[in-house]
Amino acid sequence: MADKRITLAWTGASGAPYGLRLLECLLAQDYQVFLLISSAARVVLATEHGLKLPAGPDAAKKVLVEHLQCHTDKLVVCGKEDWFSPVASGSAAPKQMVVCPCSAGSLSSIAHGLSDNLIERAADVVLKERGQLLLVVRETPFSTLHLENMHKLSQMGVTIMPAAPGFYHQPQSIDDLVDFMVARILDHLGAEQTLVPRWGYDQRQR
Repeated sequence: MADKRITLAWTGASGAPYGLRLLECLLAQDYQVFLLISSAARVVLATEHGLKLPAGPDAAKKVLVEHLQCHTDKLVVCGKEDWFSPVASGSAAPKQMVVCPCSAGSLSSIAHGLSDNLIERAADVVLKERGQLLLVVRETPFSTLHLENMHKLSQMGVTIMPAAPGFYHQPQSIDDLVDFMVARILDHLGAEQTLVPRWGYDQRQR
């Protein structure tokens, strides 16, 4: 891929380790990542991963860079209302975006084009520019409204990827389950991944 830029959004659903691991993998593959973090996502990240991010984009970036030991020039943390960010305009935004984890509220807002914050606007831009949008939805059970919103977005070409890891790779830890979902996301983005063996290959070698 010539354009190794991507928008990654974290919302307030459970599943913060998915988003953090995905960020780590994308940066390791030299992607420039525009990271959007909702206020609720900060709460979930602190609760599930013990990582407390400051509200300011620069301060949050510093914490993430130290935590992931990544290159600072490849990570761009955007403010919630940074309307001058490249992700806010179809003339500059990356063509790929992942919302991971994606809350039911964010799912609904994206499905109805509300664009009340930068996450929703960035998703709206990817949709109108006919880019690739992946939503890693984390909720259970799904209500009829959730299903209708997912169906509506799927008809627009959005990839709906519920956070539902498989077990055929015989996971031994929570990290293995996280890696399964992240591997599937990377597959759909066209990014290389060696996190999880592909179905059939290990079995054929036994």
